[in-house]
Amino acid sequence: MHYPSATEKPPQPRYGFGITLSGELDQVVEIVTEALHREGFGVLSDIDVAATMQRKLGKEMADYRVLGACNPALADQLLNLEVDAGLLLPCNVVIRALGPGSFQVEFVDPEVMLAVLQLPEAAHLARSAREKLQRVRDILAASSA
Repeated sequence: MHYPSATEKPPQPRYGFGITLSGELDQVVEIVTEALHREGFGVLSDIDVAATMQRKLGKEMADYRVLGACNPALADQLLNLEVDAGLLLPCNVVIRALGPGSFQVEFVDPEVMLAVLQLPEAAHLARSAREKLQRVRDILAASSA
């Protein structure tokens, strides 16, 4: 199984932001889900990418989960503004193993995702969603300190 080296700092993607957490995978998924709920997000989907790669391709990889998070109030406003914006939902959160007991949690940046709409009203909603996801990250940082 490939993990980044212990000295390698996880890169921050241009289209997201994140935090490193310690624990077991199920525990990390649970605390991330709880923090999302505190900011009004529900988890609509939980994709176990590692299990899927094993099952479909016979390939082993480190733990990798994708949570599809949605804030219903913001999603409703966005869909009322642009019905096809559902193509850009939900807000994905990736939880991936860095090594035994260490996980990188990455949040998609809604401002980057919704910029393709080129609508000022969508930019306002994206900013609100980003601020909420940043608060989720901050909740996780405070709870792991």
